[in-house]
Amino acid sequence: MRPKIYLFGDSITEESFSNGGWGASLANHFSRTADIVVRGYSGYNTRWAVKVLDKVFPAMDEAAPMVVTVFFGANDACLDDRYAAFQHVPLDEYKQNLRFIFSFLKKRWETAVILFITPPPIDEAERLLHPYIENPSGLPERTNKATGAYAKACVEVARECATPVVDLWTKMQEFSDWKRSCLSDGLHLAQGGNKIVFEEVLKKLEEVGVSLKELPVDLPLFSDINPKEPLKTFNN
Repeated sequence: MRPKIYLFGDSITEESFSNGGWGASLANHFSRTADIVVRGYSGYNTRWAVKVLDKVFPAMDEAAPMVVTVFFGANDACLDDRYAAFQHVPLDEYKQNLRFIFSFLKKRWETAVILFITPPPIDEAERLLHPYIENPSGLPERTNKATGAYAKACVEVARECATPVVDLWTKMQEFSDWKRSCLSDGLHLAQGGNKIVFEEVLKKLEEVGVSLKELPVDLPLFSDINPKEPLKTFNN
């Protein structure tokens, strides 16, 4: 069986197989070497994620995935005095939930690489144009400063767990036009943002030995099939 890479997260993961999405790019990249399995849940925070882990992931007797990405924090970082307060998770609890998710996955699959991804930065002005429920305060439900604290916390937990992390919040803001090129609505990813996630995930995976150079293809390549006796290739 091909090895698997699970993508676990919120809407940014659920949407990752959209046109140009980072998950779709991973599936294309690993098309002959690994299966990309999406487990994204729009609107979820880490408090909800820890409650559904047994439903999301298969039993322990199934083959361990090669990698699991854990991409939460954008909803946890909703402000507790704004219209999306029901999604808010306090910073300390967010960190504890990430630790729990990591421990759960490692106990289930000791060999799996757990890759954390921080939430992306927030364009507050754009968020005001895209409320998803009534917003009586007229204020954005997230701020870039608050989300940055959750991104920093995610990096800290990854270091505690000695596991790789993509600091997306910092990386995106290295680009002067990040609000326009990386985000579609001040939160979710545009083409540029998807490209950054894809490239940064690949870099981290290569650092831990997960790359096309290291992974065998599932069946012989067309170029390796003897045109005179093609069936012999499969018999071997």
